[in-house]
Amino acid sequence: MRRLRRFLSSMTGRLFVILLVGMMVAAIGATLLAESRRQQEFERQNLARTADRLQGFVNLLDDNPELRSRLLAVGGRSVREVKGQFRTGEADVALEEALAARGGVLANTQVRATSFRACLPPLPEFLPPPERSPRTRHVHSRDPAFTPPRCRLVELRLTDGTPLRLALEYPSMARRGASAFDPWFLSLMVLAIGVLAYVVARIASSPLQRLAKHAAELGQDLQREPLPVTGPLEVKRAAEAFNAMQKRLQRHLGERTQMLAAITHDLQTPLTRLRLRLENVTDEQLRERLVGDLAAMQALIREGLELARSAESAEQRAALDLDSLLESVVEDAAESGHDATLEQGSGAVLMLRPLAMRRLFSNLVDNAVKYGRHAQVRASHDGSAVEVRIRDSGPGLSEEELEAVFTPFLRLETSRSRETGGAGLGLTIARALAEKDGATLHLRNHPEGGLEAIVRWDAPQWASALRDRH
Repeated sequence: MRRLRRFLSSMTGRLFVILLVGMMVAAIGATLLAESRRQQEFERQNLARTADRLQGFVNLLDDNPELRSRLLAVGGRSVREVKGQFRTGEADVALEEALAARGGVLANTQVRATSFRACLPPLPEFLPPPERSPRTRHVHSRDPAFTPPRCRLVELRLTDGTPLRLALEYPSMARRGASAFDPWFLSLMVLAIGVLAYVVARIASSPLQRLAKHAAELGQDLQREPLPVTGPLEVKRAAEAFNAMQKRLQRHLGERTQMLAAITHDLQTPLTRLRLRLENVTDEQLRERLVGDLAAMQALIREGLELARSAESAEQRAALDLDSLLESVVEDAAESGHDATLEQGSGAVLMLRPLAMRRLFSNLVDNAVKYGRHAQVRASHDGSAVEVRIRDSGPGLSEEELEAVFTPFLRLETSRSRETGGAGLGLTIARALAEKDGATLHLRNHPEGGLEAIVRWDAPQWASALRDRH
């Protein structure tokens, strides 16, 4: 049910429903209209045949006065003489107009509905077995596939002025109502329309899906390949505008990085001179405080430049053994005198940027050993996803601070035991590096204590199949 709601909320689902309903209504409407026209044409032809039978019988009576009595006694096809009085109803205008158009003795013919008993033959004609008499089929007038036969009283005068009263029978006809829609025909029509609507919806929405996919990838990698300019004219224009936007973003980001690099480079000389001058300060405590402030300024400049470079880096992806990278990062931390261990590997070989991933996990491990006294690294894979967890032994963070720590230049010195603070950009840089390689980075307080950083690839780019580690 959730998948259905998700499908119907998408552009493909909405187009599919609109096309399906619209095409079904159009197809059913066209079928009903065609059936109505067919039924009208059938009734017109049936009326013409009935008029032909009546005209032929009347002409035969009018041209043969000497045989008239015998002809009336025998009757014609569905036509016989009426003897006695029968109740009549409304005039049959359609048949009257058809007869009037033929002229002659039929020009002034009056036709009215009457009881079907007027069309029944004399009693002796009922002697054959019911199954052999075509009249017995009229009993089954309740058959839903047929309309019951009708009887009309026809009054006219022959050429010699002889009045004539005839009973004209309308035979039973197939009724084309709801039964006109064959279930197999309807099923085939619905299936064909459904398939066509789905294909058209997918074709119409695929350019939007491709544009959305490239827009999401652009947020992760600004140096990605441009969007292919293919498809209809509107899609090509959208792709061209998207590629132009990407180029402008690349240019703006490059200019920002170059500006920061230039500022950093230009500041190195005055900062170095300032440090040399601070060394000449005679007050030792004042000199240490001033040197510490200068070092913090230099760290701020370096991390700011690193943040800019993390978004612009054009490093190419390569096959990277994730476990080997984590082992190297943990060993570097251990050689520096920190308590860091790799407890479990994932066996995953992914297409990643090696230098960026080293900076990412180095930042997280450094944070763990610096603020939590210990770094416990664990990698795993569950199905198609790969996950790396880095847990420390610190006091953790409040729920409000778990996301706030990713804000640039934000330092939470009171929430965790820290001997010295950075510029507040370490986690910001780490998240930018993770997102650029298609991963997510978030923090959580571990149930057993400490803070845990989780890097997760839900749809990683595999360089090879998962290998068993022994």
